[in-house]
Amino acid sequence: MNTPAPQSRTYLITGMSGAGKSSVVRELIALGFDAIDLDSAQWSHWVDAAADDALTPEQGRDWVWREDRVAALLAKPSRAPRLLAGTASNMAAFYDRFDAVVLLSASEDCLLQRLRERGAGEYGSTQAQRAAVRELIAQVEPLLHESADLTLDSSGPVAATVRDLLRALDLTAALPTPGR
Repeated sequence: MNTPAPQSRTYLITGMSGAGKSSVVRELIALGFDAIDLDSAQWSHWVDAAADDALTPEQGRDWVWREDRVAALLAKPSRAPRLLAGTASNMAAFYDRFDAVVLLSASEDCLLQRLRERGAGEYGSTQAQRAAVRELIAQVEPLLHESADLTLDSSGPVAATVRDLLRALDLTAALPTPGR
């Protein structure tokens, strides 16, 4: 059996709103890693959902990955580790394309505090959205735990979460060198 070289592995970083996925991606990019936030409009979009679906971030609307774009991204070969971050109801369709799924997890209080600190217009910035997130934490995070290969506490500083992530994935040796 041919196993891909560690440098060509692709990882998914997932978690609830406020867990630090986007912040981790920004830090990984700053370190020189191939990291992408799939929770952006380039990779995800809102779709209509049943009004009574309690597992959606907003009543009657769901935030899902643009499957054609994500599939094309995952089909492109990479010579360096690729770290993708996001959470969507359709992400399980791609699990077999990831070498590992890493769940970032923090207490409900921590998640909600981070959401309160977001700017106007960002998801989780309104009281109604935070109430929805509170419900999703209870219903969705257990499902994320079940599907994750690894869970990391992301309640501390972003730099500590990134350090723990790189160690857990054995990517500290893959830290890009300046000028490369």
